[in-house]
Amino acid sequence: MILTIDIGNTQIKSAVFENNTIIHITSFKHELFFNEIENILNQFKKVAVLVVASVGKIDKSAFETFSDKVKIHFIDRQNPFPFTNNYQSPATLGIDRMVLAAGAALQYPNQNKLIIDAGTCVTYDYVDENNIYHGGAISPGIRLRYEAMHNYTAKLPLLKKDELVNLIGSSTEQSMHSGVVNGLAFEIEGYINALTFQKENFIIILTGGDAIFLAKRLKNTIFANSNFLLESLNHLYQYQINND
Repeated sequence: MILTIDIGNTQIKSAVFENNTIIHITSFKHELFFNEIENILNQFKKVAVLVVASVGKIDKSAFETFSDKVKIHFIDRQNPFPFTNNYQSPATLGIDRMVLAAGAALQYPNQNKLIIDAGTCVTYDYVDENNIYHGGAISPGIRLRYEAMHNYTAKLPLLKKDELVNLIGSSTEQSMHSGVVNGLAFEIEGYINALTFQKENFIIILTGGDAIFLAKRLKNTIFANSNFLLESLNHLYQYQINND
């Protein structure tokens, strides 16, 4: 068994894989890191490897606690990746974006690929049909958009996303919901349309914590999988141990 761990900016996500199938998945806050990982290892005693990717604040040394129980494999830029990186500043490319690009390259090797990760920030990553990574875009996610309107104005309230969002808001709160949710949906649609207009043979992968919420509001044909990064960690680990 393999335990993949994605340490993000606001929370940690993990999944236990058996024969490439997720049999357990959970998410938790950073401060619960030790207890949650310990609980998973106690519950799934056949886990032999922890595969870790981090853009958060938990240091590698924190995993030493578990090193006597399992092998720990950290994903970093020195590892082999299944794509050619054409990013102009590769040292600044987030590990999470690299893992997503790798997962797409391994699962869809002969297609143009756009991976959209809707989390704290929304990232767009383009990998072409020859598995060349070109870059993409970064914009604020849903929560950041709500927080920005509240923090940088005098009277706008702090809202959370709502399933019921009209195009035309008939109150201040409804107008804010429309601006955040519909605005982001229009952004994603526009990015997809502009890119697919230039290229053919495309697959669009939407992932991240807000993937399912946004997928219902998009007209384009997309593959929505909120666990794509965790699955990509599993695939990338196997690629790396075979190409190290």
